[in-house]
Amino acid sequence: MEPEAVTAPDASWPLVIGVDGSAPSLRAVDWAADEADLRGVPLRLVHAASPDRYPGAEATVPPPAGGVLADAARRVRTRRPGLRVEEEVVPDEPQYALVRAARTASVLVVGTRGRGGVAEVLLGSVALAVAAQAGCPVVVLRGSHDSQAAPPVRGRVVVGVGEHPAALRFAADEARRRGVPLEAVRAWRCPAYETTDLPLAAGEAAHLHEKRAAEELHAALADVPAGVEVHARTVEGPAREVLVDASHTADLLVVGARRHEGRLSPHLGRVTHTALHRSACPVAVVPHGEEGD
Repeated sequence: MEPEAVTAPDASWPLVIGVDGSAPSLRAVDWAADEADLRGVPLRLVHAASPDRYPGAEATVPPPAGGVLADAARRVRTRRPGLRVEEEVVPDEPQYALVRAARTASVLVVGTRGRGGVAEVLLGSVALAVAAQAGCPVVVLRGSHDSQAAPPVRGRVVVGVGEHPAALRFAADEARRRGVPLEAVRAWRCPAYETTDLPLAAGEAAHLHEKRAAEELHAALADVPAGVEVHARTVEGPAREVLVDASHTADLLVVGARRHEGRLSPHLGRVTHTALHRSACPVAVVPHGEEGD
């Protein structure tokens, strides 16, 4: 399946979560219910009911699939009584069902460590493919997500500030909704060939790279809406390691993902790939158009 075209999701569209009936999946439903409530949008529960999983089932909604959705919907209504809940069974494999559901989603949520269906091989083919292909932001609930998007547990949203503003805009909105600070991080490195001369020259080169990173970070933050408390910092080191470290004190880590047209398979950059595998908190992957590699 080719990556979906990157279009700005409508903020009023439902928040979509894939459910499979497992305990981790239901914990993810709790998180998604909180997030939908924060956004003031409906929560759509999607269960992928591949014909191979329900052999011989002729009903439009096979009984096991209907039970999975009913259990999840009851859980949501108990937790968030005023939240509008939609239920959908899709006769397809989880990866394809969720990518299609993302076309009319404000955000797509994927749980971890479930059995079968959506969460079976996380972080394997399903979650990575969905994060790489979906046309809307995808939140992967890994690490200790505490089953809730609000109230905040650690009290901050962290974003890696790179070349494209989409991730920063998303992170600023999330911080505003939660009423917590936004920690904007810009990683920088001094190329090895610039540190092989005298120590003084090496120090001057590092200072220039750090200064440039600080200037780029300051320029990017100019578009953050008023009312969002911003903590800006530059950190020396590989961006993927810097962001994984920052995830240990965050409720949500936000990273960008480029769309690479013409690739024969889904692709995520090293920073996003590392965050999805090693983050200590949920990771929001925000897509944007191709800008090179």
